[in-house]
Amino acid sequence: MNEAIFDIPEQLNASTPIELTGKNRDEVKLMVLNRKTGTCLHSRFDQLQAQLKKGDVLVVNNSRTIPASLKGKQGNRQVEVRLSRKVSSGEWDTLILGSMYDTRLPISFGDGVNAVMAGKGSEEPLLRLAFNVEGEAFYDFIYRKGQPVRYEYIATPWPLDKYQTVYGSVPGSVEMASAGRAFSWKLISRLRAEGVEMATLQLHAGLSYYGDDRWPTPKNHPEEYHLPQETVDSIRKAKKNGNRVIAVGTTVVRALETVAAEHDGELAAASGVTNLYITKESPLHVVDGLITGLHEPQASHLDLLRAFVSDEHLFRAYRNALAKSYMWHEFGDMNLIL
Repeated sequence: MNEAIFDIPEQLNASTPIELTGKNRDEVKLMVLNRKTGTCLHSRFDQLQAQLKKGDVLVVNNSRTIPASLKGKQGNRQVEVRLSRKVSSGEWDTLILGSMYDTRLPISFGDGVNAVMAGKGSEEPLLRLAFNVEGEAFYDFIYRKGQPVRYEYIATPWPLDKYQTVYGSVPGSVEMASAGRAFSWKLISRLRAEGVEMATLQLHAGLSYYGDDRWPTPKNHPEEYHLPQETVDSIRKAKKNGNRVIAVGTTVVRALETVAAEHDGELAAASGVTNLYITKESPLHVVDGLITGLHEPQASHLDLLRAFVSDEHLFRAYRNALAKSYMWHEFGDMNLIL
């Protein structure tokens, strides 16, 4: 992706949850992009039902965000450790911020919790840490001591509940599955009343940014997923009846298309770890549409969008969004590709 195609002005980095500005979380803007024609319709997310039909299936990621930023010490040095992926009960791939740390020394987090370097992570600059607590004791520790991962465009340390979708129920993502953040229970009830079905899966999202203009490479960025039989049945029914399957978020696309790729284009209940890198050359076996946020030009999420829509249509739509002051990132506005 050529980052010169567009630049995001600083004032369009959403730094505050919309509900703290006196609006509801479903009142963010919605840009509707037609995959075939490239035409754009500008609406609001609480009007989503106008773009959907009875029998359509929205597939959401109900992974819940954990407080994945931990403060620790190596001797007299303070370090910040960001969890990225659980490798085993006691080991995590992590990002250690700054250059003032020593891979030979343990990191102490207080309350008797410490970690030692166990090797390299799935890709640079991730490192694998082995903690001396695991299971319930580890989660009890991070929920007492950890904070949500917060990037530089967010000045205020918002509480963890601001980084959750209303339907998130299975803890495991180190960042919010943010495409679903704009859903409110009121909107979900309205969609169901219109005959739009909602189905769930889990994909525990890892870090989407390493800092210093470094982004994960999807093929080196494994993420754990679980696709239940109930969701498979809902998708099969929709396909049989000629209805659409719309993914809420790039994480949902990655999970569904991973399972389809492993089953000759078909779906089956499955759990595993995916390294799938979806680009404009990737065939889409399952997903017909996508609800997503607005992505930086350097992020691999934008490569995934190119599997849905041509570069010409996508870049024109993004320039349109910039001209109309759409907001970027997890607290920002939304894009529906149909």
